[in-house]
Amino acid sequence: MLETKLPELLCPAGDMERLKMAVAYGADAVYLAGTSFGMRSFAGNFSDEELPKAVEYAHSRGVKIHCTVNTMPRNDEAAHLPAHLEKLQSAGVDALIVADLGVFTLAGKYAPRCQRHISTQASIANYECARAWHDQGARRVILARELSLDEIREIRAKTPSSLEIECFVHGAMCVSYSGRCLLSNYMTGRDSNRGACAQPCRYQYALMEEKRPGEYFPVFEDEKGTYIMNSRDMCMIDHLDELCSAGISSLKIEGRAKSAYYAAIVTGAYRHCLDAAGAGKPLDPLWRDEVEHVSHRRYSTGFFYGQPGQYLEDSRYIRRWQVEALVMNCDKNGNATLSLRNKMYTGEEVEVVGPDCRPFPMTVPELRKPDGGVVTEIKTPQTVFQMKLPHPVPSLSLVRHAVELSAR
Repeated sequence: MLETKLPELLCPAGDMERLKMAVAYGADAVYLAGTSFGMRSFAGNFSDEELPKAVEYAHSRGVKIHCTVNTMPRNDEAAHLPAHLEKLQSAGVDALIVADLGVFTLAGKYAPRCQRHISTQASIANYECARAWHDQGARRVILARELSLDEIREIRAKTPSSLEIECFVHGAMCVSYSGRCLLSNYMTGRDSNRGACAQPCRYQYALMEEKRPGEYFPVFEDEKGTYIMNSRDMCMIDHLDELCSAGISSLKIEGRAKSAYYAAIVTGAYRHCLDAAGAGKPLDPLWRDEVEHVSHRRYSTGFFYGQPGQYLEDSRYIRRWQVEALVMNCDKNGNATLSLRNKMYTGEEVEVVGPDCRPFPMTVPELRKPDGGVVTEIKTPQTVFQMKLPHPVPSLSLVRHAVELSAR
């Protein structure tokens, strides 16, 4: 067993469905946003009515809630901050993730029961900056993603032990420093610093001559191709023992705008591998392989071991699995009630994976509608049906099948 305390596993929750998945699959804490002042405005997020319910759901299962207030508010928004912060505190949020000094100060005044965590948007890259935030009252700093593991170790060694250190360990990376970019603003009118990035760095670009509209010519940086701004996704699941020994307090998974399936599978994979690292056990290749079962770009270890370099061949997502159904409940004999997500048919080869449930293959047996009628195929999403599983599984387990859906 490692002598250091096992880090918190902090997972994304873009809406209530994704929150329930993250909680069920092993998150220690989730981060989310209200309907304003968050950096993922297309994630779904939580209304004033939904947020207290989300907090109650998580707290009843021993999971903490961190809420983002990490945009850089303009003058016309500043007056709305006190009421927003008071609402978050009243909802029972455990911590506020902030980047702006004014928001930080107001949070101390209007939400004093909430911890204040400094967002990666603040680009904390040295121990003096981390100490300065701690001196102002910050409980935690979320370090810039551009730091190496050695730099993180030095920050840990030169800051007070009462200051918690959080690092991103999985998910999308940004071509700009700590996500501060205006490319999206110029090209689409969507402000990347206010939760609306269109990710134009992922686009494939071509040249069009002024007098030949509609005729496109390929642009070659060199023989490597045209994706000069593309960044790979981060994946540190193979290095959790080193992250634990570095004294990091919280390991953060990116992805509030991603699917409930992503929230479930990546959370479950890191939960099992982190627990194994904490117990001094080797990485189980089955759980490590789970991060390959979600939609992702090619993986790298980010900046933890030096410059990751650019992947210039393409920016496509690798997507080779699709969810077919969600298990709503299942009795001790494996008789399950499910909700359809994508078409299923009798005889199909699928996999089932669930909370603390190792993935296993099966052939789809006969399918039954609620009225007991037997069918060989179900097509309409959200259709409730019954199916016999080889053995019982927990609620919120998922049925998936292999299919090539990678973007071309």
